[in-house]
Amino acid sequence: MPKNMTVLVTLIALLLGCATPRGGGAPAEKAMLEQELDQWTVAWSSGDPGRLLSLFSDDVYYEDVTIGAVSKGKAALREFATGIFGSFADLKFEPKSRFVSADGRWGSIEWVFRGRQTKDFPGIPATNRPFEVRGATVVEFRDGKIARNSDYWDLMTYLKQVGLAK
Repeated sequence: MPKNMTVLVTLIALLLGCATPRGGGAPAEKAMLEQELDQWTVAWSSGDPGRLLSLFSDDVYYEDVTIGAVSKGKAALREFATGIFGSFADLKFEPKSRFVSADGRWGSIEWVFRGRQTKDFPGIPATNRPFEVRGATVVEFRDGKIARNSDYWDLMTYLKQVGLAK
């Protein structure tokens, strides 16, 4: 009888272990975060700071590593985004790939940035010439929002395309 009881307890434990959901709905959360990354490129292409800001936490740390710009909090990010939207015409971000980590804490986007710089930007005079530059963004998620964002793109390719470097 004890042997049968041991087998029964083991069988119940195995069945309960198999029936218990793992990760608390992680696939649904991962899909939501992937959609958040898709919206990142849509928002940057929209020219609408409000649409962009809706993706970020209130205390976001947003960094454009290439130009050394750091925005801490939504008010600073709004100022940065408004400057970008006001300085570039035909601004479009085309997503190439995206990734969300299994734990849902980190994500990345590979993109192509296109447009024309129509107004001077700190350290970069406007030439109104078209450009197309590849870049990537690494994000940290918190509570379904982007809490940290780091953009990396090729400044030299940009400068060559707009006629500011050879």
